[in-house]
Amino acid sequence: MNTSKPSGERDDLDPLHARHVFSDTETRIAVAGHPIHAMLVAFPIALTICTFGADLFYWWTGDAFWARAALWAIGLGFIMGVVAGITGTVELLLVPGIRTRPASWTHFVIAVALLTMLGANYGLRLGGYEEAVLPFGILLSGLCVAFTGLTGWHGGKLVFDYQLGTTGKGS
Repeated sequence: MNTSKPSGERDDLDPLHARHVFSDTETRIAVAGHPIHAMLVAFPIALTICTFGADLFYWWTGDAFWARAALWAIGLGFIMGVVAGITGTVELLLVPGIRTRPASWTHFVIAVALLTMLGANYGLRLGGYEEAVLPFGILLSGLCVAFTGLTGWHGGKLVFDYQLGTTGKGS
């Protein structure tokens, strides 16, 4: 007799309730069925990587252009990250099938830590963007890139392994 549970079901949920909760994974914040959180996260990801690249170019060339570019990239990355974070948090809180999975909370915690580092990196540069790059700005940018990878890994796991938030009621 096979007593194993389907992939992803938790032991602490009533079996009748569990099937309903885990199947409720549709996004609540969507445009024409496309999840807004998934659309928005591309911006802070790209801008965080661009910041690190601009920091490296500043270190290599000493050209103030790259330090200024990093300031703008990290500022916009932080702002877009906050917007993406708001949509992701709303999804987490509104969709039972997302909220009940521990992997969702792991993604959330790492993303909040990343947003904190992005904000700190931006704040560091406001006092003088050229002076901020070396050594702390570039180190913080590298750390932000690493956390972006961790956050993206866990977010991708939610989408590809659990198909969370992949179809929308907003369609």
